[in-house]
Amino acid sequence: VILKLFNNFAYDSLLPSNLNYFYNFGSLLAVVLVIQILSGFFLASYYVAETSLAFDSIEYIMREVPYGYMIRYIHANGAAMFFIFVYIHI
Repeated sequence: VILKLFNNFAYDSLLPSNLNYFYNFGSLLAVVLVIQILSGFFLASYYVAETSLAFDSIEYIMREVPYGYMIRYIHANGAAMFFIFVYIHI
């Protein structure tokens, strides 16, 4: 049932003839935005927004939180990818 719905939507729908691969960047923007929101939520749950403790909280995220370094790098690179995808999409 699900495959039939997907087939009706993806393959049998009427699409304009000028549709090209650059339209896929809009859906990639949505995926990157969801990744940014999720990773930002996890980072914000460990971050301390105080002048004297901010650096220590980043060090704690990078060293003590399980996979914290990966979440931080995903969030940082996701921000760059978001702007690249916006530029290509527009």
